[in-house]
Amino acid sequence: MSSVVNKLANAAERESSEAESLIAVKQLEAAALELVASCVDCTCYADAIRKVPGAYQPSNQMTDFEKLIEAEVNKVKENLSTSAENHLLIRQFREAVWNVHHAGQPMPGDEQEDVLMTSTQTSILNVTCPLTGKPVIQLTEPVRCADCRHIYEKVPIMHYIRNQKPPKCPIAGCPRVLQVGRVTCDSLLQVEIDELRSSGPSAPDAENIEDLTDDEDDSNE
Repeated sequence: MSSVVNKLANAAERESSEAESLIAVKQLEAAALELVASCVDCTCYADAIRKVPGAYQPSNQMTDFEKLIEAEVNKVKENLSTSAENHLLIRQFREAVWNVHHAGQPMPGDEQEDVLMTSTQTSILNVTCPLTGKPVIQLTEPVRCADCRHIYEKVPIMHYIRNQKPPKCPIAGCPRVLQVGRVTCDSLLQVEIDELRSSGPSAPDAENIEDLTDDEDDSNE
């Protein structure tokens, strides 16, 4: 009888310890989500402030810079490829927790990632630089056009803008005319490239990312 009681007591102690650990992990995850959300907000504001000079239009009336910044912030947030819940850092946190007891095993849902991954789930419109042909995850100095959102290698695109008249975006079918001040490494670009890199084999191929001309050519034939 005493051995049964001891086993029950030990089992209850283990259950209590596991419950406390689970609560602690949930609290840590909630704090991490809050931290990531704040980080994303700060990044959006910093990016928006950098874009204000290009968006500012002089006039005879006083400019409401608060509204101007708010509008730019909203534009930046519209182009976010992920929410705090699906942020790369939160995924890494969950993987670390999962690996404590399940190292080497796929996390729940990972089996379906290859099926669910589509080009519409990322705000990266081209996975290779149209001038160099290098994948964006290998670019030394990636930059992005604030207007058409296409990504290039910095030195070749700046040379292209200065020498091409007019400097239309070199992505086939894109009508945007590039301006030096509008092609920059915005604060979210490197994060999005890191996310694309971390997706590994699930990352969409260049042929699956926003081909603006092939469909029209096929239909015309």
